[in-house]
Amino acid sequence: MYRLLFDLVLRRLDPEQAHRLAFGLIRAVAAVPGLSHVVRAVLAPPPGGEIELWGRRFPSRFGLAAGFDKDGHGVRGMTMLGFGFVEVGTVTAEPQPGNERPRLWRVLERRALRNRMGFNNDGSAAVAARLRRLRATPGGRRLVVGVNIGKTKVTPPELAAADYATSAGRLAPYADYLVVNVSSPNTPGLRDLQAVEALRPVLEATRVAADEATTRAGRAPVPVLVKIAPDLSDEDVDAVADLVAELGLDGVVAVNTTVGHDLGPGGLSGPPVLARGLDVVARLRTRLGEEAVVVGVGGISGPADAREYVAVGATLVQGYTGLVYEGPGYAARIARALAPAAVHPPAVRR
Repeated sequence: MYRLLFDLVLRRLDPEQAHRLAFGLIRAVAAVPGLSHVVRAVLAPPPGGEIELWGRRFPSRFGLAAGFDKDGHGVRGMTMLGFGFVEVGTVTAEPQPGNERPRLWRVLERRALRNRMGFNNDGSAAVAARLRRLRATPGGRRLVVGVNIGKTKVTPPELAAADYATSAGRLAPYADYLVVNVSSPNTPGLRDLQAVEALRPVLEATRVAADEATTRAGRAPVPVLVKIAPDLSDEDVDAVADLVAELGLDGVVAVNTTVGHDLGPGGLSGPPVLARGLDVVARLRTRLGEEAVVVGVGGISGPADAREYVAVGATLVQGYTGLVYEGPGYAARIARALAPAAVHPPAVRR
């Protein structure tokens, strides 16, 4: 049914407009108690697929990757569709409109997306206020929410650490984990921060700001991870992993979109990223050992792809592009497929 709707209607719309319409519908359904209860019951992750991590119960190891819900408007709606957790963002310290349009394209023959969104979002203060309201309710506190933070476009590289720290300080009290995004290709100079000498002060400042904020809020420290690009060399992947271990951070999210294509500006997501994503996750698991968390993301179109990420060492897995092409049953199908393989991960290094 969904594929017919996609072929006849959605693919004929501008991709960004289609996203707004679909996301608006999901949020509307989630706001109707009786209807949302029925949808949630049908699509809920199955018993047996839960995973305990960072002192939290994840209903499933499959979650929504950053980029779909940039501002934290739809956490209830996306968990209603069967995602075990939702990663909000990317959120920047200050609000920004993102790049000029068009900035999102479908690559239909590859079931992929190309985007140059440019971190369009409401800014960390507004998103923090929205998440604070979510967490003020018992149901909202039960949801597992990560927050992905990035650099404000106008912030010069030498002030990047302070920029990330601002976002971390505002958002950490309401997040189950934070992800430092230094790997989007759509903010000029951002990927340069993946170099260890530039990354170190960013991660250190983020960790300090997050710890100070959660201490003030009377919360335990929030886990901090870093998200890297598929285009890093193996040697650079190893260097980032070594820095994560040295700083005692909680893990790595691999991978972001790739610029290894000739389709135009922006990063490519979906099946073209799968092979490299698997390689990077396997490499990180070997380098970091069994203690750190590795989140696998990139090219998960269905259950087989998610299982493959888990097989090579992913603790958690995430999807986004697959949702666009597979429809509202996407997360539920993957969560059910992963449930028999669910295992408790080792303790996280602190």
